[in-house]
Amino acid sequence: MARKISILQAAAAITKGLGVTLREMLSPAVTEEYPDAPPSFEARYRGRHILRRDENGLEKCVACFLCAAACPVQCIYIEAAENTAEQRFSGSERYAKVYNIDYSRCIFCGYCVEACPTDAIVHGHGFELANYHTSALVMRKEDLLEPWPKQADVALPELERKVS
Repeated sequence: MARKISILQAAAAITKGLGVTLREMLSPAVTEEYPDAPPSFEARYRGRHILRRDENGLEKCVACFLCAAACPVQCIYIEAAENTAEQRFSGSERYAKVYNIDYSRCIFCGYCVEACPTDAIVHGHGFELANYHTSALVMRKEDLLEPWPKQADVALPELERKVS
C-alpha cells in the first residue's frame, strides 16, 4: 500500500510539472527586439550619468565636490575654476572645469546623485558602455553634459523662413 501512494505522488508531481510547462509554452513571449527597437527601462534604472543644465542653459554643477566625496570607489574626478564676468559657465561663483567619471570603476550605486545639492548629476538610461580599452571608459564633462536644445530649436525655424 505504501508503494502505491509513492507512485501516485510521483505521478501527481509529474503532472504538476507538465502543467507548468504547458502553461509557460502557451503564454506570450516577452522578448525585447533590442537591436531593432529601443529597450524599455524602469524609471529607477541607473545608467550612464548626465550633467544637467538649468533653464538658462548654464551648468548646474557648482563644483562642491560632494559627489566625489560620496563615491565609495572614488571614480569621480573634479577640478574647480572661478566664473568670470566675461565667461559664465554656471550660476554660481565656481564651476567644474574638469569633471570625469571612470566607468571602469563605477558601481552605479547612486550616492553621487543623492549627495548633489543642486541636482546637477542624475542617472540616465544609457547602458552601452562596453569598450575594449579602459581608457575609453573615462567620460569627460563634454560627454556627460546634457545638450542645450533650446538654441538649436530657435535657429532651425529662422533658417527655414530665410530659405523659403
